[in-house]
Amino acid sequence: MNIRTLLASAAIATALPMLAIADIAENKAFAIEALSATLGAGNADAVDQYFAPGYIQHNPDVPSGTDGLKDMIKMLSASGNFKADFARVIADDDLVVFHGRYEGFGPSPMIAFDVFRVADGKIVEHWDNLIPQAAPNPSGHTQIDGATEITDVDKTEANKALVADFINKALITHEEIQFTDYINPASYTQHNPMVADGLDGFGAFMGEMAAKGITMTYNEVYKVIGEGNFVLTMSDGAIGDEPQAFYDLFRVQDGLIVEHWDVIAPMPAADAAHNDAGKF
Repeated sequence: MNIRTLLASAAIATALPMLAIADIAENKAFAIEALSATLGAGNADAVDQYFAPGYIQHNPDVPSGTDGLKDMIKMLSASGNFKADFARVIADDDLVVFHGRYEGFGPSPMIAFDVFRVADGKIVEHWDNLIPQAAPNPSGHTQIDGATEITDVDKTEANKALVADFINKALITHEEIQFTDYINPASYTQHNPMVADGLDGFGAFMGEMAAKGITMTYNEVYKVIGEGNFVLTMSDGAIGDEPQAFYDLFRVQDGLIVEHWDVIAPMPAADAAHNDAGKF
């Protein structure tokens, strides 16, 4: 789904009747329009229309402020091969999440989550996590295919609570839990490049990691962002001795997790960052 298609979808969403939902839809439509007019169009001159002068940047390779963003857009536009395709856009209060694929950032396409904060009619802050595109996983799924329809908006808070509880108990405090209390044992689609579908696939992957003496730990969840059946968590942790940033997107159906996407990327070195905002 390209940016222009997303724009058309967002125009419909802004017609939602409830004030809170309409505000969220408005933020989503604005963020989509902003990316279309700037990054998508390769137009650095449009940045000031959509981004606040004090724009806070959490990508370590780009300085905070609009000048760094303008320079990046000019560079990508000059390359002539930049392309952005987004599979999902979800919004929660003032935060808008894009999940998709970029071409032109480097030698291979990148899979990314981008999170923007909207305030007073401008984008004021940005977080992201990117990783090179990988081959389909053992079950044949890619990192961005799968369900896209947002449903069960009335269950947003319950779904966020379920996912947050699962991350905390299963991955942070390592409590003894019944995984079937959180994940549908009959239907669990996995988009991690190394993991097959189902609880058996997840268990086999973790067993392989343990056999190699590799541990995966989560330390802290910084954000839980949800819209209906989709919930994104932003966390830090480690794989083995290497600090990692974990962005996990879950789809929840009937009170259980039925689908999962992620982008796991090394935490940047603080002394190499072009800004002091930090990853989270």
